[in-house]
Amino acid sequence: MTDPTPNISRRRVAQVVLMGRELDRAEAELRAFLDRLPEDELAELVAIMWIGRGAFEPEDWAEALDTAEAEATTPTADYLLGSPHMSDNLEAGMEALGVSLSDEEDDLMRGV
Repeated sequence: MTDPTPNISRRRVAQVVLMGRELDRAEAELRAFLDRLPEDELAELVAIMWIGRGAFEPEDWAEALDTAEAEATTPTADYLLGSPHMSDNLEAGMEALGVSLSDEEDDLMRGV
């Protein structure tokens, strides 16, 4: 069984969440950030978001990740930015996987 913990850093997920909440002024920055991430981390973001919106359960992490990798037919930045409630779903997905983003979000907001 695959460990249901994403390899992508909490800080990176928190950055996507925070920039996603400010899309009106940070969309270009978020796209550039996502474009620099490796494919495996992009797939993890999609799988986390799916878990957060209830399409997969946390214990189905491996299946969610495999599906995200297999179904990556459009650029991940376009897919994520076009997904309603992306930031909320990423947070909920991380929480469902037992990972809180609170400290990372606080640090990023303070510029730490």
